[in-house]
Amino acid sequence: MTDAFAEIRPYRDDEVVDVLARLLHSAEFLDTLAAYRLGKLVSLLPGALRPALRPLVRFLLAREVRGVTDVRSMQLVIERYMTRMIEASTGGFSVSGLDGLTPGRPYLFMSNHRDIAMDPAFTNYALHGNGHDTARIAIGDNLLTKAWVSDLMRLNKSFIVKRAVSGPRELLAASKNLSNYIQHSLLTERSSIWIAQREGRAKNGVDRTEPVIIKMLSMSRDKREQEFGDHIQGLGIVPVAISYELDPCDGMKAKELYQKDSEGRYQKGEQEDVASIAQGIAGEKGRVHVTFGTPLGADLQTPEAVAREVDRQIITGYCLHPTNIYAYRRLYGADAAIPEQLYLEEGDCNIADFEARIEALPEAHRPYALGIYANAVVSKLALAERASQPPC
Repeated sequence: MTDAFAEIRPYRDDEVVDVLARLLHSAEFLDTLAAYRLGKLVSLLPGALRPALRPLVRFLLAREVRGVTDVRSMQLVIERYMTRMIEASTGGFSVSGLDGLTPGRPYLFMSNHRDIAMDPAFTNYALHGNGHDTARIAIGDNLLTKAWVSDLMRLNKSFIVKRAVSGPRELLAASKNLSNYIQHSLLTERSSIWIAQREGRAKNGVDRTEPVIIKMLSMSRDKREQEFGDHIQGLGIVPVAISYELDPCDGMKAKELYQKDSEGRYQKGEQEDVASIAQGIAGEKGRVHVTFGTPLGADLQTPEAVAREVDRQIITGYCLHPTNIYAYRRLYGADAAIPEQLYLEEGDCNIADFEARIEALPEAHRPYALGIYANAVVSKLALAERASQPPC
């Protein structure tokens, strides 16, 4: 039978061994891994001698994945790396809301988007640690610039969102196929999905759902058989709020925001996404919290209504850290009133260290860096104010 999703779906269990063998013989992948695992040693070697490290890296990698024959065993290897990363680069990891979800039932987790790799990674780590199956991860093809990158991501339950298509007709076909795949995964294969609430990260710290994402999801609905709200309920959409006490990429984001404001454009470097992924993984994150919301019901009748409800749950569930409060008060005044129930009183980063972090940036970039943290407070306060107002 023809596999309609062969170009975008994650690898199946029966494909894992062959893909691992391909990675073990990819010179570019081995060189990249050598630079990551043996950074200082690699930097000391002349360029002509660096390929000599490939046999060593291949041996170490082969030992690491020995016995990996399916997707689950591959994810258990990744779990070890996640645990080490959490110990090395966070001040603690916590989760809330999962007690309201049913283990074994597939959900479409729609998350705010602050970090390219870590948002879905922390979501899956939370799911796995609390007795839920991990989700398949939506990833844009703009990040899959190398064949080995695509192989690596698809081994880890990632599926491809095609963005580099040539025209409107091709984009429509790609969006329809993606929508059908997501529904197929949820309803036929009973496998959960992780997808961001927007295309690209919320670099300014403002988490808002793009209705076009909801419109894409609704393309798999049979309009003759199913109402829009019933389709949304059937997908099991669960908003997810991920909050980082420190954003490892705050300086990079602030630079981009400043250049867009001052020059009207920003030209992304060729390997900038790769650098952001690496920084997001290795950089200091302070405390990290993941809040799982409640599944959306059938009462939401338009993409805009769905987007508003996802926004409401994400803003409500977002865990404000002291760094958010520091930044808000620096921008809006030291006496700015913030209800205590909206934020944590203690964090891993004190005010002196946070101030030093901001002061280390170019002066023109500092307001943008502060906004990355403060805008979460702005969103919380605005939501609280709307909730307190009587309906018109």
